[in-house]
Amino acid sequence: MSDTPQQPAAEPGRAQDGAATASATPAADAAFGPDGPPVHRPGPDGLVDGLYRVGEPIADTAYPGDPIATAWDRAQFESDLVNPANRRKLKVIIVGTGLAGASAGATLGEAGYQVKSFCYQDSPRRAHSIAAQGGINAAKNYKEDGDSVYRLFYDTVKGGDYRSRESNVYRLAEVSANIIDQCVAQGVPFARDYGGLLDNRSFGGVQVSRTFYARGQTGQQLLIGAYQALERQVAAGTVETFTRHEMLELIVVDGKARGIIARDMVTGEIETHLADAVVLASGGYGNVFFLSTNAMGCNVTASWRAYRKGAYFANPCYTQIHPTCIPVSGEHQSKLTLMSESLRNDGRIWVPKRREDVEKDPRDIPEADRDYYLERIYPAFGNLVPRDIASRQAKNMCDEGRGVGPKVGDFRRGVYLDFSDAIARLGLDAVKAKYGNLFDMYARITGEDPYQVPMRIYPAVHYTMGGLWVDYDLQSTIPGMYVIGEANFSDHGANRLGASALMQGLSDGYFVLPNTIRNYLTSGPFEDVADRPEVAEAAEAVRARIEKLLSINGDRSVDSFHRELGHIMWEYCGMERTEEGLTKAISLIRSLRDEFWRNVRVLGENDELNQSLEKAGRVADFLELGELMCIDALHRRESCGGHFRAESQTPEGEALRHDDQFLYVAAWQWGGGVNEPPILHKEDLDYHNIQLKQRSYK
Repeated sequence: MSDTPQQPAAEPGRAQDGAATASATPAADAAFGPDGPPVHRPGPDGLVDGLYRVGEPIADTAYPGDPIATAWDRAQFESDLVNPANRRKLKVIIVGTGLAGASAGATLGEAGYQVKSFCYQDSPRRAHSIAAQGGINAAKNYKEDGDSVYRLFYDTVKGGDYRSRESNVYRLAEVSANIIDQCVAQGVPFARDYGGLLDNRSFGGVQVSRTFYARGQTGQQLLIGAYQALERQVAAGTVETFTRHEMLELIVVDGKARGIIARDMVTGEIETHLADAVVLASGGYGNVFFLSTNAMGCNVTASWRAYRKGAYFANPCYTQIHPTCIPVSGEHQSKLTLMSESLRNDGRIWVPKRREDVEKDPRDIPEADRDYYLERIYPAFGNLVPRDIASRQAKNMCDEGRGVGPKVGDFRRGVYLDFSDAIARLGLDAVKAKYGNLFDMYARITGEDPYQVPMRIYPAVHYTMGGLWVDYDLQSTIPGMYVIGEANFSDHGANRLGASALMQGLSDGYFVLPNTIRNYLTSGPFEDVADRPEVAEAAEAVRARIEKLLSINGDRSVDSFHRELGHIMWEYCGMERTEEGLTKAISLIRSLRDEFWRNVRVLGENDELNQSLEKAGRVADFLELGELMCIDALHRRESCGGHFRAESQTPEGEALRHDDQFLYVAAWQWGGGVNEPPILHKEDLDYHNIQLKQRSYK
């Protein structure tokens, strides 16, 4: 079976006009009835469901227009230019030093701008991008297996369940090939085949091999390359780095982003940093769930401070559950560990066919009694179905009582990832060469030898497709503030395909932002705002917030609030969501937030290294974000990608979209206060180059 993009012969790369208007709802779901979900309209008070208001539609006015295949070339040619002498007068702040932030800092520094680079880690090399293991996608078709820019574009839009913006995704696919050349020139040690050429492997949601990799350390090697480029500019004097600094406020003057307020995490000093433009590259918000594969320090604060200053937050409910993680082992945990999706290339996923076999040693279960359920349900893609589908099916198997491993609550939350066939086919040494460091990591964490006993895996929160809204130029709704990498929403729709996060981060940082930010900077340098009252007010707001947190002196630790919030989010806004559960979650989060501001205990003082204070500020923002995520998930009465509403599914249990009602980006505006309802702005998604249809991997 194959999965061929629908392209008319008349014009390659384009679908027939009107193809995108058909609703991809071939089957009615029982919960919503034959007409789909009810349309919810504002009540007498202007509120929908008593939770939010509907504002004016929003549109991406920066996109130069179709034909999509030439749009990026046209945008680059038509963009404004800043001559080299003027670049030296312009200042840019970049928050975050992962792949997006480090590559952007290096490239803008190389161009001659004055760059200030901020990270909360003690070194840019500790950014969370280092944890990405499996690989990076690029449409170079090295395997001659039918890949192309259009196919990468198609796979990404389809993988996102037709909820991403065509223009941004096509540009991502175009730029992808340049990333590999850039990284090879930097010395990134990509794997090579026996002839010395760069090797590729497959990832979920595709039928070609387009993923470049460096064993199981791809993120680390790519980050070292970007870090080297950044440090070169530090030595050249164009980039100044500020480690152990956390952005706590965005400075907006005359409606434009003009700087940040940051706290020196070692001394506690509150610092004001001004610039002509601000770039957020601060990553995703998966730690709102407490247990996730994210680094413990990952947070939403930079994005949330911008949201409260007027940046719209798009699709916050779109979070990704990764199917290949080490299962939870108990209440003591504060972090989950990802096992790379690359393992699904050669590993086979299964559970016992019979419930009575779940306690058996898997090596004692004969082949006839094993259910390779992904291969059975999705014969075309097998174990390489997209992450959202693999995750839900793992949950289904465990809900049926066929999960394996120790019980967590009433269920065994684990399925087997078995390499016995691969070892027999390829040999032990070949498997070790491809996956050895991942196997070693699993053995150290679990105490089990995955070469002898199948790994146990279970889904966990991993990535966030939602983020701050940006236009084609990657500019937010605040002029002068740009958002790149995982911190923006633009490329992945409702589900990210594996190996695409590294691709987006480096694409935005190396190639897109440096070309688009010129359109804004060409009118600079801007006036000096150091004496403007907005700057002092931003700094004072940070000090007041810190003083408030330190003065509460309650009975509960910050971690206890974070853990409780995470439980609420996982239970009601996790792998499966319902109207009843989301409504309950909103009420629970509001109560928890009220208690936080009455009863949290923050130890220590501001003027010192204080991790309790750092966590408190981040959890306070998570408590507000969690409510918005649930409101967004409640308002979107359809299933798409990682957002699975139990009321909206096909008879086979697959996600069921409702394109007639929800074919848009949900861009949320801060309501003006914690207890003020947010405002929903809709950006219509127009598909002219890909035909809308119900997603199938069977």
